[in-house]
Amino acid sequence: MMPVGSLISAAVEGRVDEAVVKKLIVHVGAIPGDVHVKYGKTKLRERIAGYCNAARHTPWMVLVDLDQEADCAPLLRKHWLPEPEPQLCFRVAVRAVESWLLADALGLSRFLGIASAKIPSDPEALPDPKAALVVLAGGSRKREIREDMVPRVGSGRKSGPLYPSRMIELVHRHWQPDRAAQRSESLRRTIERLRRL
Repeated sequence: MMPVGSLISAAVEGRVDEAVVKKLIVHVGAIPGDVHVKYGKTKLRERIAGYCNAARHTPWMVLVDLDQEADCAPLLRKHWLPEPEPQLCFRVAVRAVESWLLADALGLSRFLGIASAKIPSDPEALPDPKAALVVLAGGSRKREIREDMVPRVGSGRKSGPLYPSRMIELVHRHWQPDRAAQRSESLRRTIERLRRL
């Protein structure tokens, strides 16, 4: 069991992941250290050996989306890091960190201004959780949510201009990890693993 107040450093793909990882570290009673945001899976993977080496000295967490890169999280983990250090918590969000946000239906429904019944009950089964989240945002009663999170017609983008900022706001103000872990096995396992660091 990890001592309360332990410092855990981390590396992630993007800013939304950073907010989620910091909240999870605090949730288990630890203190977030430096969080390295690599702005993409490729750059994160290029540095994975370095994070593994750093975990020989202090606890680390690395979070990556499964996306469509492998059929399952254990397979991706095996490709990325066959022999992780004991103090490295290498976790894979199935299929993306957005599935963890969708898993807290109550928090998300309050944030988006939609009925919780509209939120998929098994977010890890979605092929593209981010796309599902953007569709839900399109049905929001709040105009500012629709304008910030949904891409404008003809923009060619998959999400609106302030999508990351809105997701970070959701994480800080509404998202509850324990509630979400009840509908997300990969999140439940992540919380358990963090507590054992």
